[in-house]
Amino acid sequence: MSVKQLNFQGVRNLAPLEMRPSSRINVIYGNNGSGKTSLLEGIHILGMGRSFRTRQLKHAIQNEVPYMTLYGRLTGDPEVTLGVRRMRAQRELELRLRGEKGVRLAELVEAMPLQVINPDAFRLLEGAPAGRREFLDWGVFHVKHCFLDAWKRTRRAVKHRNALLRRGRIEPSEIAVWEQELAIWGERMDMLRQAWFSEFLPVFDKTLNELISLPGLTLRYARGWDKQRGLADVLYDSRQADQQMGFTQQGPQRADLRIRLNKQPAVEILSRGQQKLVVSALKLAQGRLLESTTQRHCIYLIDDLPAELDSTYRDRFCNLLEKMQCQAFITSVEPSALRGIWEPSTEVEMFHVKHADQGLSQLLPDG
Repeated sequence: MSVKQLNFQGVRNLAPLEMRPSSRINVIYGNNGSGKTSLLEGIHILGMGRSFRTRQLKHAIQNEVPYMTLYGRLTGDPEVTLGVRRMRAQRELELRLRGEKGVRLAELVEAMPLQVINPDAFRLLEGAPAGRREFLDWGVFHVKHCFLDAWKRTRRAVKHRNALLRRGRIEPSEIAVWEQELAIWGERMDMLRQAWFSEFLPVFDKTLNELISLPGLTLRYARGWDKQRGLADVLYDSRQADQQMGFTQQGPQRADLRIRLNKQPAVEILSRGQQKLVVSALKLAQGRLLESTTQRHCIYLIDDLPAELDSTYRDRFCNLLEKMQCQAFITSVEPSALRGIWEPSTEVEMFHVKHADQGLSQLLPDG
């Protein structure tokens, strides 16, 4: 699966565009501020219903324009079409999938698996556990189809238990109902995460070794509560402490991925370039596992690939992308940094983003 056609209107500083990308490698180059990242952001909004640059999606709408519209066509038999519209004056998204209205966002996300490798991706190493849980749950969602229901039920149970903890006086029978619900679905959620992680770990190790040798680097899944005890017992015993804090301190909502080098947090030891390769290995391994498990390909949005990487590691990264047979959209300020490193058999398209006279940016096929 790959993107066959893109049409954007009203996105940031981009002029209305129609793009017919390569099914493999697409290099988007141009000066800083020309709109390269905005193009990747538009693809992300189309496939995820949200931006990787702002929490307020209205900020991604072009100035003095009432809405933005994004349309995409994916290869397949039959082809899959996706559409997203966001009005500046409304919070709700208008979604279309295969021409149908009223689809759920989860259906859109499932139809177009995306991974982003950009400066924000460093948060997998240096950020809070929430970012690593999101990474973990993306993988489980796309491989374990019953995960979404368990995730929703777990989240609902945590929300209700937290509301009772903050109420003051707790009725034991009332909180017991939500603790039972949380224990059932939290354990189920953990089981699915553990199953996915056991499949993911060897793929990650293999991918990392193809990019860089880092003996002593380990990746471990922590489920969010004592691994020797059932969640129901943990929740019951922690009621008083949780009431004092006002929230549920243990459970699947506290899960994490621990990334260490020689038993120390990897982020404290690795150089910036090494961190980028570890993060890239995590993201690329997601796509490899998705492909081997479901025969579906992940689409990669890679912002400023040459940054922090010398020519040796840049070549390794690009060679790995070629081996994966995936579609990638890659930005760079300098096009020469990504010329001449691809195999002749690899389909590569170059696109130039440059400012037009009216102040917007146009996307032009190279040459």
